[in-house]
Amino acid sequence: MNIKKIKLAVVLALGVTTLTGCMGQMGVSKLVAFGNLKAVDNRYGRAGLYVLLAPVYGVAAFADLFVFNSIEFWTGKNIITGKSPAVVDSDVGGAVFKVNDKIDASMTKAPIAPLQVNNNVKSASFEQIDENTLEMHVALLDGTQQVLRGEKAEDGIAFYLDGNYITTVQVEELENYVAASQA
Repeated sequence: MNIKKIKLAVVLALGVTTLTGCMGQMGVSKLVAFGNLKAVDNRYGRAGLYVLLAPVYGVAAFADLFVFNSIEFWTGKNIITGKSPAVVDSDVGGAVFKVNDKIDASMTKAPIAPLQVNNNVKSASFEQIDENTLEMHVALLDGTQQVLRGEKAEDGIAFYLDGNYITTVQVEELENYVAASQA
């Protein structure tokens, strides 16, 4: 292969990774580490599992650096951890180079609004009314509350939101859904 083409490919690859990789909370990597810690209850098992999971940590770090941290950079919120502000917007005090007082204020915040990922739920609780009825009480961040009710009848479950009928789902459909999600 031509040396110029190889050099061009290396320069392009470095340019693309430099322009897309961003500093962030490393949410996927944290999930892998948390899974490692939950899998085994002693330090030697965890260390051994860490070695076995080395390729998974590599893939997780790659996904963080080039996908999720970039989203965090541009939106100001990490979609995996749900935390904001973005790491790059955190004030740690005592910065060596102070530049924010020399640039326009619009350049000090994330340019895109944070992505909303069903994060308006404050709390949820379940209550079994009887052997055929289950209610989920949901408190939203805006102070409103909703009740999702499921009532089992013959071979289906009817769902109601705040007393209003939504749909009926066959038990077989639910069983197929559960089986598919566990596969």
